[in-house]
Amino acid sequence: MTADLRPTADEQNDWLERARLGDSRAFERIYREHSGKVYGLCLRLTRDPAAAEDCTQETFINAWRNLPGFEGRSALGTWLHRIAVNAALARARRGSLEIVPQPADDSEAPPLEGEAPDETPPMDLEVAVGSLPEGARHVLVLYGIYGYTHEEAAGMLGIAVGTCKAQLHRARRLLRERLGN
Repeated sequence: MTADLRPTADEQNDWLERARLGDSRAFERIYREHSGKVYGLCLRLTRDPAAAEDCTQETFINAWRNLPGFEGRSALGTWLHRIAVNAALARARRGSLEIVPQPADDSEAPPLEGEAPDETPPMDLEVAVGSLPEGARHVLVLYGIYGYTHEEAAGMLGIAVGTCKAQLHRARRLLRERLGN
């Protein structure tokens, strides 16, 4: 049986308290623990690896600056996700986010001799999510993938809860169309 290598809640709280006091090594431990998840969220929101790296960096710079004000009303990971969403949205508002379409994977085998080629190639789920309009994609990522409530997602995105629900409905409808279901 393998041991669980994730830090305990006590270890994370210790890192947090030390980081609040200016201990950069403790903050580095927080970074190592959370950077992968933050990057994944940023990548889904921006659809661009370079922009996601920039947003991840901005997230942890802002977290370091604002760590003394973190009151612990939410989990540290949730707080970092909110900062990441704000960084990605700010980047999009500044217009510095260049949307780069992801190339289709052409690794499928060619049709067998005598078999008619399929005219509609299957779409990868990640590509389909990335092709959604920005508002629908953001709500789907926050609500459908990361599990935030409509209220939390709406608050992070600065939209009404009803708009959040409508965008989720739109995202699901568009995904069904794009995936052919």
